[in-house]
Amino acid sequence: MKTKLALLFVIAILLIEAFAEASSATDASRALASMNGGASGNTDIDKRHQRHPRKINCGYACARRCSKSSRKNVCHRACKTCCARCHCVPPGTYGNKSACPCYAKLKTHGNRPKCP
Repeated sequence: MKTKLALLFVIAILLIEAFAEASSATDASRALASMNGGASGNTDIDKRHQRHPRKINCGYACARRCSKSSRKNVCHRACKTCCARCHCVPPGTYGNKSACPCYAKLKTHGNRPKCP
C-alpha cells in the first residue's frame, strides 16, 4: 500500500514538472515570436515598435516626384516630410497615391492633402 502511494506521489510530481516546463516553453516561444515580429497576443505593442522594413532615399524620391512642379521648394519640403513619416513616395510626378496609402492619408490643418 505504501509503495502504491509513493508511486502515485512520484507520478504527480513528474506531471506537475511537465506542465510547468510546457508553460514556460510556451511563454518563451511567445516572447521569441514577438521579438521576431511574429503573431502573438500583444500585436498592438509589436506593431508600435516594429521598424520599417525598408529605408528609402527621401531626397532622391522627392526630387523625382517634384521634378515637374512649378513650386519645387514647397513641393520638396512637403514631400520630404511625408516620406519621413510614411517611408514611401508614390511613383511618377503626379497621382498614383494608391501605391502609398499613408502618403495619401496625410492632411494639413485645413484638411487638404499634405503630400504632393
